[in-house]
Amino acid sequence: MKFQIGDKVVVLHSNDDGEVVDIINEKMVMVDVRGVKFPAYTDQLDFPYFKRFTEKKLFPDKKEKKEKKFIDDLPREKKVIKDKVVDGVWLTFIPIMVPDEFGDDVVEELKVHLINRTQTGYKFTYKLNYFGDSSFDLINQIHPFEDFYLHDVPFENLNDSPNFSFEFSLVTPDKNKAEYYEASLKLKPKQVFARIEELKKKGEATFSYKLFDTYPPRVEDPGMDMSVLTSKGYKVYEASQTRQHLEPAKNEIDLHIEKLTPDPDALDNLEKLDLQLRTFEKYLDLAILHHKPAFIAIHGVGSGKLRDEIHEILRLRKEVKSFFNKYHPAYGYGATEIYFQY
Repeated sequence: MKFQIGDKVVVLHSNDDGEVVDIINEKMVMVDVRGVKFPAYTDQLDFPYFKRFTEKKLFPDKKEKKEKKFIDDLPREKKVIKDKVVDGVWLTFIPIMVPDEFGDDVVEELKVHLINRTQTGYKFTYKLNYFGDSSFDLINQIHPFEDFYLHDVPFENLNDSPNFSFEFSLVTPDKNKAEYYEASLKLKPKQVFARIEELKKKGEATFSYKLFDTYPPRVEDPGMDMSVLTSKGYKVYEASQTRQHLEPAKNEIDLHIEKLTPDPDALDNLEKLDLQLRTFEKYLDLAILHHKPAFIAIHGVGSGKLRDEIHEILRLRKEVKSFFNKYHPAYGYGATEIYFQY
């Protein structure tokens, strides 16, 4: 017998490489070619090394000599420049899906991106909170038309009512623009599940929420009587429209003196306390005027004088439903949580 089981062979009529996997009789063997088994006569097979070194190719390569092409002969590609769309600052989520044991795609986590589709660069402070407890903090800046990756959120954490909060300020200060702008997004599990199902149907990869369209202008408080303003030609707004013209409110205010003045050593203790209380009342009023549900005053521990003065102010405000100075994971005992009623 010319061939034995395991020999590598060439099928002469097709030039395919195969292997002998069984002996049928003296004239025939079973050949395996790329997983396909079939009987073949031994005179239709040969050893591959014999073919390589003693025979001409049965099927010569049909590669035609390609004509050389030079760069000048290639057509010039038309460069299409698309205008950048200016439509605000967005928080974008990318669901990461993995197959489960049944072969269905399930969401494992969400990748969170901050998207700036404006012509302005912003500094931002970002916080992720669950039930008021801080889980992730970041201070950075984002350039015009930039996609900034923040972090991943496990999909199961959506059941804990995550709150994504931002405080924006301008990279290049502008005296006509607000010092800061706060925006936040609180995700509800049902909303996210619905958005993901919609993504699957449309074959899309992300879903987004707009944080703001344009950065707000600075609003000055003239500190004048309304009649005086009217006589001077100022426009006086309707009471129902007042809120939209107010300075933006904050969710929290840090009253540590070094946060309020660049030169705290120039003030005595009484002046420091006065500045801290005036700042607190300003942002307390803004929180109420903007109908914020809650507000946090970070006063530190210290001697407790600032905390006691703040609590005395809160007891006299009818809009304050309750306030607590309890342990907080982010502030310890150095902050008071305030809840409003309207």
